Amino acid sequence: RSRELADEYDIIGVEDIDMKSLSRSLHFGKSVMDNGYGMFRSMLRYKLEEKGGEMVKVDRFFPSSKRCSCCGRIKEDLTLSDRIYICECGNVMDRDVNAAINIRNEAIRMKAS
Repeated sequence: RSRELADEYDIIGVEDIDMKSLSRSLHFGKSVMDNGYGMFRSMLRYKLEEKGGEMVKVDRFFPSSKRCSCCGRIKEDLTLSDRIYICECGNVMDRDVNAAINIRNEAIRMKAS
């Protein structure tokens, strides 16, 4: 899949997640560490660089999940169990899709500045 993404896109934004801290703080243990996300990200980065592309790392403290991708409002009370993002502006979408849109938009902003 990393090859397909690198071939299709010149720039890819990713969240700069600290997997070791995540596994400790959320009590997921080895299940988070074993998921291969770090390896996938490394393969994606070198395949992008190989073809002249770029990976943009969005800061791990950027509120990608809590920010509404439509109006920008921050939802402070969002919990991990909330799988649907519902905003006062009327935006209702899957929480991960909302976060992905925010990560993409932040990567574009970072690249433009």
